[in-house]
Amino acid sequence: MSKSFFRKVGFGLSDLDKYPSNPLDWAIDQVRNPESYSWAGDIPTGDFMLERYARWVYQDRKILREKFKENRHAYNREKNQLRVETGEQYYENLELCIRHHAAIKGGSPVFERFLHFWGNHFAISKKDFLAEFSVGPYQREIIRPALLGTFENLVTSVTTSWPMIHHLDNSESIGPSSKSAEWREKKGKISTINENHARELFELHTVSPKAGYTQADVIQLSYIMTGWEHEHSETRLECNPVRFNWKKHQRGDHSILGHLIKYRGNSSKNKLHDAIKFLTNHDSSRNFICQKLCQHFISDDPTNQMIEPVVKAWKRSGGNLPDIHEAVLRQAYNFSSNHKKFIMPETWFLQMVRMGELSWPPSSQDMEYTFKFRPSALQRKPEKLLRELGHNPFRPIQPNGFPDTLREWVSPELLIRRLVVTRKIATQLKGLLLEERKLNELILRNFDNKNEIFEYLSKTRSTRDKLILLFCGPWMLKA
Repeated sequence: MSKSFFRKVGFGLSDLDKYPSNPLDWAIDQVRNPESYSWAGDIPTGDFMLERYARWVYQDRKILREKFKENRHAYNREKNQLRVETGEQYYENLELCIRHHAAIKGGSPVFERFLHFWGNHFAISKKDFLAEFSVGPYQREIIRPALLGTFENLVTSVTTSWPMIHHLDNSESIGPSSKSAEWREKKGKISTINENHARELFELHTVSPKAGYTQADVIQLSYIMTGWEHEHSETRLECNPVRFNWKKHQRGDHSILGHLIKYRGNSSKNKLHDAIKFLTNHDSSRNFICQKLCQHFISDDPTNQMIEPVVKAWKRSGGNLPDIHEAVLRQAYNFSSNHKKFIMPETWFLQMVRMGELSWPPSSQDMEYTFKFRPSALQRKPEKLLRELGHNPFRPIQPNGFPDTLREWVSPELLIRRLVVTRKIATQLKGLLLEERKLNELILRNFDNKNEIFEYLSKTRSTRDKLILLFCGPWMLKA
């Protein structure tokens, strides 16, 4: 086994970590028995954050814009105060602290790596203040618990969640022959379906384009998904829990990829569950997801030899995610010596912090917020730091998340960003500088080419500079 295994599937080992006698068992136990969140401070619920989101959008759209429509300066002043009162600039940073604390100081770093993978797979792109209020709770409460169940249940939970319904505009989809469409037609209004959610469910979340679905399939799946919405109300606007509105639903049977989804009458909301069951158990879903998992944890170009055991574990277990994750870990372990994987910026940063025992993230005490003033510079640092790296996991530009291969991340600009961040941390954060002994132990625990690294670091005497050279060197960029 290569020592890179601890970075390939986790965040490396610090001097404080007990070296596992059996690294593979150490990793497998985490994906089957993950520890709860290690964050000592407040962890807001998704329902609470939806309340906050509702206050933000209602006060902004319905009160401030109307009250100050002739005075832009006054509007901006009042909106900035609203940002303070609702935590619009605070909660995203809090969520990043909770996420990073679990990765660095929690007892299940391998499980957290899989959570990061699935959070990116089911990405919520940068839109409508979702990053500020919703993405953190979505990943914590919707995705994280589902990783102990089946892929089918995971997709169902994600697909019907408020952030995904809102993100992909499914509330705007109305069946053309639904009850709502009939009423709207009498008022001279046209009703149409919105294909966003159905298209992403096909393309990104389950079978992928390799399944050969057509535009007709997208339309049929859009019909099946009509009725799944967040109700729009006067005081909360779109910030209401997801429900199935049968009045918007397109009645009748529908066919996707040649498979018939039958009309359920008063239980028509279950048509979506039937469709998800079919899609998540499709051969194309298994192949697509297993290839993507191996690409993330083993190699940019995974071979059939890597992928096939994971597919077999999926088939054998009926899509049970702990079994699938165990198969991925076994393959990562088997191939850790001769296949390297380029590390995405956030993961690289967290590995640097965990291995170097650096002072990150801000503590729960540091993150206590009064909602009276703008968050402090330290409280805003998590989002700012990840923005500097070009990789805030809550803010992908596209619904397909951040890219996962070397060619998208290797550029002079992005590599320089890592160097700049490392130098800032080395200069500013307390408790950073490692003793020479600890630096040597860090290298011995996490890297196979220790002689090469020691020779390279011998070019400088400063422990701080050695740390910078170590973490920005080529051996750290891949695992």
